[in-house]
Amino acid sequence: MIAPAEPTTIEKLRGLRWSIASNAANTVFVQYTFFGSIFVLFLNELGMSKGQIGFLLSLLPFTGLISIFIAPAVARFGYKRTYVTAWAGRTAIATFMLLTPWVAATYGLEITLLFISVTVAAFSIVRSIGMTANMPWVQEYVPDSMRGKYTATSNIYTSVIGFASVTVGGFVLGRVVGLPGFVILISVGILGGFLSTWLASFIPGGAPIPKRPEAKRQRDLGAAVRDSNYMRYLIGVALLTLATVPLGSFLPLFMAEEVGLLPGNIVLLQIGTLAGGLATSFVWGWAADRYGSKPVMLWGLLLRVALPLLWMFMPRHSPISLVVALGIALLQGVADMGWGIGSARLLYVSVVPSAKRSDYMALYNAWTGIAGGVSQLVGGQLLQASQSVTGNFFFLTLNPYIPLFLLALVLPLFSLLIMRAIRLTESVGMGEFVGIFLRGNPFLAMTSLIRYHLAKDEQSTLQVTERLGQTRSRLAVDELLEALQDPRFNVRFEAVIAISRMPADPRLTAALVEILHGSELALAVVAAWALGRVGDPAAHDALLRGVDSDFRSIRAHSVRALGAMGRPEVAPLLIGRLRGEENRGLQMAYASALGQLGAVEATGDLLILLRGTDNPGARLEVALSLARIVGNEHNFIQLARHVRADPGTTLAQAVQSLKRRLDSRSADTQALRSLLDAETAVLGHGEIESGARSLAQFIRQMPQTHFDETARAILSECADRLQESGAEHLEYAILALHTLDVGWK
Repeated sequence: MIAPAEPTTIEKLRGLRWSIASNAANTVFVQYTFFGSIFVLFLNELGMSKGQIGFLLSLLPFTGLISIFIAPAVARFGYKRTYVTAWAGRTAIATFMLLTPWVAATYGLEITLLFISVTVAAFSIVRSIGMTANMPWVQEYVPDSMRGKYTATSNIYTSVIGFASVTVGGFVLGRVVGLPGFVILISVGILGGFLSTWLASFIPGGAPIPKRPEAKRQRDLGAAVRDSNYMRYLIGVALLTLATVPLGSFLPLFMAEEVGLLPGNIVLLQIGTLAGGLATSFVWGWAADRYGSKPVMLWGLLLRVALPLLWMFMPRHSPISLVVALGIALLQGVADMGWGIGSARLLYVSVVPSAKRSDYMALYNAWTGIAGGVSQLVGGQLLQASQSVTGNFFFLTLNPYIPLFLLALVLPLFSLLIMRAIRLTESVGMGEFVGIFLRGNPFLAMTSLIRYHLAKDEQSTLQVTERLGQTRSRLAVDELLEALQDPRFNVRFEAVIAISRMPADPRLTAALVEILHGSELALAVVAAWALGRVGDPAAHDALLRGVDSDFRSIRAHSVRALGAMGRPEVAPLLIGRLRGEENRGLQMAYASALGQLGAVEATGDLLILLRGTDNPGARLEVALSLARIVGNEHNFIQLARHVRADPGTTLAQAVQSLKRRLDSRSADTQALRSLLDAETAVLGHGEIESGARSLAQFIRQMPQTHFDETARAILSECADRLQESGAEHLEYAILALHTLDVGWK
């Protein structure tokens, strides 16, 4: 038989809103029935012991074990049909909880425990059947490319509904004393369960998978057990379940018995958890889709480690206890959302092969069910056994809940180590992931990302693209790459400029290299310049190829970029090209690059180029290249700027400063000092022509031992040219004074 066709992407996208609505309605059921703090407080109100509460809570996950055995039948019956049927059935079973107060009043606590146990067990079995169908179905109808966004959006809606549910629940329990308040909330939860089932019926996919008549279907359980990534994931989830589920179940009792919070306020603590999740849901989901599931999951897991420490040291029976508890709950929401979104996306996208999802997900349900059930049993018994724990240990107040806190502190650390060992193609590590959000200006980056996607015309897109580069944040990388593909030339051009302001990033560098060797010449030129400004060593070979380009402009900017990157091993190549180059623009590019590289061996060639250059700006650039070889570029730039404004005074001050270098005890030096005084007076009166030739005489009389070979060659050339042209080429005077100052040994 032919396997059913999977829904198209369009059909999947249309169905996501029904899935989100179903999840939101199910939140009301979850909060008011068997999950959350209300159910624990309900059992406590009935007079159940902590061990009995732990036993009842363990029934919920333990039945997940049946997933292994029913997975093939569920697939044949259809994931959607199974889920909708089971979800309606589990909600119908939940209605029996409304009879609990009557059973308790009529038959006593023991029969009530038996009644609740049977109800919870029946509910759990039917729910486990639904969950066996749900996970493969979700993997089918949610596109991988937007799984993080879907999870985040769903969590936002469920958090809002959960927020409202908890608020109403706290209000009801605060106003209606005893069991009637719980009955009201359970009734509302049951209505939410039926609504959730009806909404789920509109989700596409989940068609029955017919059994192949020619052979018995091969199970994939063995392949799952041999899958190292999958097994690491299961072990990590189990450890975290053992650490957090018992504590989460009994935390309301800790808040009541040890911290002193009222039942209504304890229920309201869920508001903090929901608010933390709501505030960060979109960010976690967006980050998971963009940077991968693993770093999001691991950071959520690491944040969870801090929670037991905060709970252990929080103030007890204090006016600020509720405020502190709400703050910790807020952090718990942030951590849970990061773990939930990251781990779910990792499971669906990377850990579970889509073709084997039925058995993989069945084993997952069974495993997590066992872990959850064991954790509840262990948690209840451990809490029952530690009832006599009291006293103080340094700053820590001991109480029966300390063993649960220690489990919640230690086991997640082991889970973190195991989860980190999962091998994926995702290259973003935990340190790199947090660095993405800390480097540059993340706040400007996030606002710019939003504005980029909202930009409606070219001018606004140009402005936002410019801002993306100014953020210097790796959060903007994807948008800048997208801007490079924009059909508008000006946007692409602005994107290259913006990338030049960014820190080195492999993807941005690769994109610029592609443009450099592409066919769009106008962008290739600026891409070469941008690569030089970024300075990523990975672009070195690409720029070397650019030196051989058929287009002079690309060659010139590639050469300048190589100089900006500071790789001295290319100096011999550039010197050889300079000596054989006739084009003036390329000659200037080679000169600039050699200066930036500090290529001492190019001094003679640069002096020849300076002598043969007529353009004033070009002459000053070649002089700058020589100054860079001498050292202290800033000194030359400052001197050149001041000479442009007031040549006489600037040159006079520079000459006068040389007197400090001379030894006043030497007779020869006395003559040089006198010459410098005369030179200063001439230049100070604005006699630039005479001052330039006098500077040449001073250079010739300077002892050569004060300078190295490079500085001597430059000074000799400056003296000859100053004697020859006087004030016509002041760049020689600037270069000479710079060399006298910086090159003096």
